[in-house]
Amino acid sequence: MSGICRSLTSLPTKILREASVWSPCPWFVSARSKFTKARIPKELFVERSKEHEKYGGDPDQPHKLHIVTRVKSVMRRPYWEKEMVKHLGLQKAHAPVIHKNTPAVNSQLKFVKHLVRIQPLKTPYGLPAEHDMADTYINSKGELIVHRLLQPVDPKAIES
Repeated sequence: MSGICRSLTSLPTKILREASVWSPCPWFVSARSKFTKARIPKELFVERSKEHEKYGGDPDQPHKLHIVTRVKSVMRRPYWEKEMVKHLGLQKAHAPVIHKNTPAVNSQLKFVKHLVRIQPLKTPYGLPAEHDMADTYINSKGELIVHRLLQPVDPKAIES
């Protein structure tokens, strides 16, 4: 199309000025005018908060921790993606790593979002204490299960 427009520039300038004031090619439409907000479906501009129900999240109370699992290989990927996977501790595939839900971590996860699976860490039984850490595990639903150890009761408390 640019070849056609170049050939038109050899025409007298009076004809070109009458045909189009701004562009040497009167039938040329810029890409900017094709993708205006008016031409894009309104469904794409709907607030995303409605999707929280679909994924089990709450927009007012976001989760505090992510479970990040690498599900695709970094072979034949750019060097910055390989470095980001290494920085996030995801060298081993299908091994979950827990990260905080902070803007800094989320911006790093954006670079490798096509290589990883991100789930919220749910704590139905509360956060574990330090002595309970050894007896915790993450199930397939992304829940942190804590097996709390029973503590012996003081004999003085029983007598009274």
